[in-house]
Amino acid sequence: MYLTEAKIKNAKPKANGKLNKLKDGNGLYCIVNKTSKTWVYRYTRPNGKETTATFGKYPELKLQGARERRIEARQLINSGIDPNKHYKEQKYPFSSSKTQTFTEVFYQWFELSKDNWKPSYQNDIVSRCERHIFPHIGDIPIGDITIQDMIKAFQVINNAGTIDTLGKVKGCSSRVFRYAVGMALISFDPTRDISPDLFKKKKVKHLAHISNPKEIGGLMRILDEYKGGYQVKYALQIAPHIFLRPSELAALQWDEIDFNDNIIRIKPERMKMGDTHLVPLSSQVSLILHKLLSIKVNSKFVFPSPNGADRHISPESLRAGLRRMGLTKDEITTHGFRHMASTRLNELGYRSEVIEIQLAHKERNSVKAAYNHAEYLSDRREMMQFWSNYLDELKNTLINIT
Repeated sequence: MYLTEAKIKNAKPKANGKLNKLKDGNGLYCIVNKTSKTWVYRYTRPNGKETTATFGKYPELKLQGARERRIEARQLINSGIDPNKHYKEQKYPFSSSKTQTFTEVFYQWFELSKDNWKPSYQNDIVSRCERHIFPHIGDIPIGDITIQDMIKAFQVINNAGTIDTLGKVKGCSSRVFRYAVGMALISFDPTRDISPDLFKKKKVKHLAHISNPKEIGGLMRILDEYKGGYQVKYALQIAPHIFLRPSELAALQWDEIDFNDNIIRIKPERMKMGDTHLVPLSSQVSLILHKLLSIKVNSKFVFPSPNGADRHISPESLRAGLRRMGLTKDEITTHGFRHMASTRLNELGYRSEVIEIQLAHKERNSVKAAYNHAEYLSDRREMMQFWSNYLDELKNTLINIT
């Protein structure tokens, strides 16, 4: 369905924070946010790569005018000319860095990048910039934005004490500016040389975990003595073996477990990084899962909620289970099982890249990231079985000194 002037005029941002994109067809759409309504045209360059051009803002540029610019851009593409490049060379108003605002360029970058993100992360990106960046620099032509403009915007966040938000907003802003550099709209990223010393430092909070072998043995024996529901009991017994985050473990599903291949395949939508995650099954973990399989509750979840088989236990129930056994937050957290495994396996000489992949951490090292994670699967199988054997050995032979 094509747009009308009335529909555009009356359009409002979505209440749930999702992007309100009004499509007119053939690549033309109007992005509606809290501060503006922006015409964007998505097209394929003559070299085959997709990109976008910003035509201007409504109501300065009305529907008919935007359609005319779309036709003009289409004619350029059919002639083998990239519209953005042509407009820049001709100093055409709607592509010049002197008229394209930060908000307009942000949405160009967003539209090209969003398919790589989960919907929830897309919403976070938009709402974060609408709240913390657009009010300060959103309407400034991107070529006119200075380092001082960015420092002032960041200092507002810094003064509010939300250091986590500051890092995320700074990172997102930098990506928009780097996109603009690549599109030849500006020559450098004004956030690049901003010193971190201008802002408060985030206090690093280390999650409690146990790494002393004797204490690990004692912990494993304590977990075996849990007296609560079987769901939390077995989840806590499995937790030290498989390195999953509490939310990933609590929502584990039977269709993710392959007993024939001795592996768990966590669905990408359930993982923090959005990728399928493989967890090789040790014989110890497989045994516990078979015990759970024999309990017929007709649920797709491995650890169904006591309040209904259509739900799973909550990550909070795992934490509560630890506290019920007398383990304080200063001794161990549910995340602490992951830290425990990482610390000891590194100390025992296992390769860091194999450990990091099994923890499902995003690989920052470009050389390591070049490897296909599946290439390490045989190493991970060996490591996971070793780790389970090691935990059993500590549990059965060491005396608890805590």
